[in-house]
Amino acid sequence: MTALLTFLGILAFALGIIASVALHEMGHMLPAKAFGMKVTQFFVGFGRTVWSTKRGETEYGFKAIPAGGFVRIIGMLPPAKGADPGKVRKASTGPIQSIAENARNAEYETIDPADNGRLFYQKPWWQKLIVMASGPLVNVAIAFVLFGGLFMLYGAGVAQTTVSTVTDCVIPASQASAERKCTDTDKVSPAKTAGFQVGDKILSFNGTQISSWEQLTPLIRANTDKPATIVVERNGQQKTLKTNTIVNQVPKEAGSDEVVSVGFLGVSPEMKLERQGPAYVVDRMGELTVATVKAIGNFPEKLVGVAKSIVGGERDKNGPMSVVGASRVAGEVAANQSWTVGERLAFGVSLLASLNLFLALFNFIPLLPLDGGHMIGAIWEGVRRGFARLFGRPDPGYVDVAKLLPIAYVMASVITVMGVLLVIADIVNPIRLFNG
Repeated sequence: MTALLTFLGILAFALGIIASVALHEMGHMLPAKAFGMKVTQFFVGFGRTVWSTKRGETEYGFKAIPAGGFVRIIGMLPPAKGADPGKVRKASTGPIQSIAENARNAEYETIDPADNGRLFYQKPWWQKLIVMASGPLVNVAIAFVLFGGLFMLYGAGVAQTTVSTVTDCVIPASQASAERKCTDTDKVSPAKTAGFQVGDKILSFNGTQISSWEQLTPLIRANTDKPATIVVERNGQQKTLKTNTIVNQVPKEAGSDEVVSVGFLGVSPEMKLERQGPAYVVDRMGELTVATVKAIGNFPEKLVGVAKSIVGGERDKNGPMSVVGASRVAGEVAANQSWTVGERLAFGVSLLASLNLFLALFNFIPLLPLDGGHMIGAIWEGVRRGFARLFGRPDPGYVDVAKLLPIAYVMASVITVMGVLLVIADIVNPIRLFNG
């Protein structure tokens, strides 16, 4: 039964990824066709063609390796300066020039004279920007729909003012783990000293009335190692508990690797599912966007830890993982019968939504071959032509993104190496949410 649930979890998540990729590419294709650009191929996956069919001038299909996808829009690269489409120079003057020219040659081998006016590079800069931005924006939309369904229909865990756990001792964040137990050298937690019990409802902290856990947390942290008087409701009666909070290292935010030294009490809140509104979804996605951008910025550093984990090092549970790893985690959660069906479905939806948000933000990076590289090229073209018109100068022409292909090839190689490294790590030393 466990194996079947694991397989079904992996399969469902994989289908979700494939659907996300297909919708991303559709996001490029539909505006391209609407603007009159010639689109010859729409494929999900890479490698050998498994199945395809042609509708009009576009071939649709699936490739053998379900890792990504592509839409072929004719004329992505403009001809060399002074050359006509289809008349690209065959000679090269250097290795970098050769890369650009060879790419142009391959591009224009499939262009017919009748395609003139329908080529990508010939279109206005704003149309090119819309075409390239629409792909990752579709992923943002998918993430919003998934998070919206999750938070507005299923609900989000909201911390209550009722205590669910009382920590026995003080463990710094750098040593915290599921396996770490209290030792004789650890300090007794202030909450334990004060006599907190599970089920206590916190009413006030040092005279401040408490209405939410979000209000309580900064009060505890700001109290450092000073005296604390907490009024709680226990079995219908109010009790006053006294202790001294203690300075401890804790994560700056939930799931964050950054730690801060702040006041620590040693109680955790009871969590309750509450349905949220659209404003919560937007706010939560904003927080996740900031966290994802930071994670992308720290990616090279994190990758060092991933490489070490391949040769026996400890795998960081909060570190990056590949689609293979994410699918494996989805299968692990699907098979975990200690969670309710709702909790397992909610986790899978959240994981797929987070993946779509990551794909969108990663594709917005302004470097080729990512969508952001073409977007920057379109924006720069619009700026140059706008200034030329403003100051009465000659039209500077199209931005030649082919000159950036050497950088694109380096970037593509780096992305490939990172992807392979993560896949190997997810096979050799995968991230496990549960012990065993």
